[in-house]
Amino acid sequence: MKKLLMLGGTEFVGRATTEDALERGWDVTVFHRGNHAPPPGVRAVHGDRTAPGGLDGLTEGAWDLVVDTWSGAPTAVRDAARALAGRAGQYTYISTRSVYAYPGPAGLTEDGPLVEGSPDAEATAYPQDKRGGELAATDAFGDRALLVRAGLILGPYENVGRLPWWLNRTERGGPTLAPGPRDLPMQYIDVRDLAHWTLDAAEAGLSGPYDVVSPPGHTTMGAFLEACAAVTGGAAELRWTDPARIAEAGIEPWTELPCWLPPGELHDHMFRSDVGKALAAGLKCRPVEETVADTWTWLRSLGGVAPQRPDRTSKGLDPEREAALLGL
Repeated sequence: MKKLLMLGGTEFVGRATTEDALERGWDVTVFHRGNHAPPPGVRAVHGDRTAPGGLDGLTEGAWDLVVDTWSGAPTAVRDAARALAGRAGQYTYISTRSVYAYPGPAGLTEDGPLVEGSPDAEATAYPQDKRGGELAATDAFGDRALLVRAGLILGPYENVGRLPWWLNRTERGGPTLAPGPRDLPMQYIDVRDLAHWTLDAAEAGLSGPYDVVSPPGHTTMGAFLEACAAVTGGAAELRWTDPARIAEAGIEPWTELPCWLPPGELHDHMFRSDVGKALAAGLKCRPVEETVADTWTWLRSLGGVAPQRPDRTSKGLDPEREAALLGL
């Protein structure tokens, strides 16, 4: 039986990874601050990685695998990885494609240029923090470190507010601003596919960086929003709108219109990654309709109110701004 130490494990990526490990019959220890309940069936150890002595709960024990989703100061990854290097077989760090220097061309692979980062840095900016975390994991574990560079992550347990906002918006119905073009490719990863591939890859002993996101064109903005409208009851009337009109109105892609980037340099950087390496290593991505439907089922179980990470800004477009653009 594999023994997994999950650093985090109670929200979004960490929770999906923990649940996947439990489904495999693994022995799972979840190390977290105690702010949220972990899935049943794990051994919970409490500690705050940012506090002096915060790792004291992990001074004993050995594991086959550590999975770390940390997004703050790289020093937290550094300290954990150093403390566990002699007692864990492998260290898997959930990173991000944001570690690539901008702008990255369409077709970018894991060999692309990276932002600067340091394992000894305090929290600065998300890309630099994640790159510092990668370096910290690699410094401590060498070729036993797996770097999972995820793209846009969607699915049940989302605590960033992107897909939940679209689901609530389409449920509200009526004329709905749909940012075009309708056939614009969209590249993302379902959190459960990310978790499953990560544990498969770790179990296979893979190391180094992998971009883990769906192939370019796995879905489109049209298929994504039409799935949202269908699963929430069909009351939304999608009004496909040219990106130039959206820009003229001062409406921000990605934040006010979650998951959407207009055609151009930023879209190429974010949504046209070459993920051939991960596909060759077994990555499989479920249909967007399944991701949307399962997230809607989860969101309804919470009364339509998704959890929100305190370190992330709220997402979505003000109804008055939307109505003004649509001429309502």
